[in-house]
Amino acid sequence: MNRTPLLQRGHISVSDFRCTAGPGAKPFAEQYDCHSISYVRKGSFGCHFRGRFHELVAGSILVGHPGDDYTCTHDHVCGDECLSFFLDPELVQAIGDRADIWRIGSVPPLGELMVLGELAQTAVDGNSDIGLDEVGHLFAGRFVEIVAGRTPKPLKAAMRDRRRAVETALWIDAHSHRPIDLENAAAQAGISPFHFLRLFSDVLGVTPHQYLVRSRLRHAARRLADDDSPITDIAYDVGFGDLSNFVRTFHRAAGASPLRFRQASRGDRKIFQERLALH
Repeated sequence: MNRTPLLQRGHISVSDFRCTAGPGAKPFAEQYDCHSISYVRKGSFGCHFRGRFHELVAGSILVGHPGDDYTCTHDHVCGDECLSFFLDPELVQAIGDRADIWRIGSVPPLGELMVLGELAQTAVDGNSDIGLDEVGHLFAGRFVEIVAGRTPKPLKAAMRDRRRAVETALWIDAHSHRPIDLENAAAQAGISPFHFLRLFSDVLGVTPHQYLVRSRLRHAARRLADDDSPITDIAYDVGFGDLSNFVRTFHRAAGASPLRFRQASRGDRKIFQERLALH
C-alpha cells in the first residue's frame, strides 16, 4: 500500500492511497486512527468491519471510525486507488457525529457523492480552482446528509457470486459510454437476468442500471472539470443519449447544472458556498 499525503489542514487532511494487492495476498487487520471517508476511484476491494463484509468498487465509499478494526481483502481483482479524507473531532461534531453514520462501514456508489469525489480528484490533479480542503468539507457534509438513516444490510452472497458482481461492475464502469442493458450485464456475469439483478443489488447496494448511470455521471463530472469540451459532447461521450436527460440527472445528483458545476470547478464559489457555510 502506497500512501501519498496531499493536504494537511487544521480540521482535515487528505491522502492518496494506491494498493497493488491481488487475489492470494494475505490480508491483515488495521485500525482507524480517526474519522475518515475514502472515495474509491479505481479498482475494487473487500472489507471486514464490525462483523460485516463489504464489497467496494469505483464510486463506493469506505467509512472509518476511530478505534475500530478493519481488514481489507482483494479476492477478485488486483489493486485499487482511493482518495481519503481524515477529519478531526471538531469537524465531525460540526457536520454530525452520530455513531450509526460513522460505523456504517461503507456506502454504495451514489451519484451525489461520486460527482464530488471526482471534483476532489480534479483539485488533486491541479485542474480545478476550488481548494481540496473546500471540496473535502463539502464532501464530508454531503456524506453525513445522505447516510443519515441508512441501514446497512448484511452481505450473505458466496465468494463466487461476489466475484461475479464485482467483475461485472468493473466491466460496466469501463464500458459505461456504450448502451448496456440488464441482459448484456447478466451475460457478462454468466447468469440469468433475474438472478443477476438480485445478486448485483445484494452485493453492491445498487442495481446494475443505477451503477451504469452513476458511472456515466462520475465520468461526466471529471470531464466537466478537466476540459473545455461542449457539455453536449460530454453528455453523449459518456453514454447519455439525450441532453435534457443528462442535465436533469446531473442536477439531481450534484445539486447544480452541468454548467454551474463546471463554473464551480473553475473557482465560482457562489455555487457551493451555502453548503460550505454549514461546516
